[in-house]
Amino acid sequence: MVRPGAALLGLPLLLGGCEALKLGVVNHAGPVAADQWHLFLQLALVLIFVAGPVFILVPLFAWHYRLSNRDDAYRPNWGFSWPLELLIWIPPTAIVIGLGVLLWNATHRLDPYRPLASSQPPLEVQVVALDWKWLFIYPKEDIATVNRLTIPVGRPVHLSLTSGTVMQSLLIPQLAGQIYAMAGMRTQLHLAASRAGVFRGQNTQFNGKGFQNQKFDVLALPPADYRRWLGQVRAVRRPLDDKALAAITARSIAPQPALFSSVPPGLFEHMMMASTQGQAH
Repeated sequence: MVRPGAALLGLPLLLGGCEALKLGVVNHAGPVAADQWHLFLQLALVLIFVAGPVFILVPLFAWHYRLSNRDDAYRPNWGFSWPLELLIWIPPTAIVIGLGVLLWNATHRLDPYRPLASSQPPLEVQVVALDWKWLFIYPKEDIATVNRLTIPVGRPVHLSLTSGTVMQSLLIPQLAGQIYAMAGMRTQLHLAASRAGVFRGQNTQFNGKGFQNQKFDVLALPPADYRRWLGQVRAVRRPLDDKALAAITARSIAPQPALFSSVPPGLFEHMMMASTQGQAH
């Protein structure tokens, strides 16, 4: 019998699990995450055929050959059996071949560098991982944000990533998979949002005492609202100048998202090369 106190103590764990499902790929909000979820379901179905017989037969064998069952004692009298050999080898071989074909196709289809098919050009966003915050640069719009990525619903987004410090890892479970950001290198990630909403992004690579707070919101807006948002950012009249750049590149946790109405040309490439030169020294 479960005591009421123990049930109350376990309630936060149950609620935390529900929150994880809400923020994860199960509650997908984009075509890439939806494809990943369908792949997980297919693999889970295959694993049922792999693990199911084990979970069923192990208790049956243990019960049948239990010590108290003297009438059915185990007496080895082995002989070769073609049906048994075929049962042992054919299903596992078929499963391995089937998984190989499935994962080969899925690996190419879900390649993070592969552009998404769309009649619209992708939104270009340059991402710089810092300690302990994320800088998002919109080069064609000449704006930037810290710890908030705003995108239009239904339009592909092309992220170019680098790190201004150590290697970090960007993950937006409801929209796309994980991709590393490394100093002196450029990685890529394609994603899209199929519905409006606020989705969580975070760094999954430990990088110091502020790691647990290095999270950001992905705000997916309808196209008209996204255009209004661009106008609001430009109206802020806060350039990403040397003083602002020094503040955001310092090792600190941003108390709230920040908006910048203009960005120096080539800032992403400059930060990528600067991190390489710093490591060389």
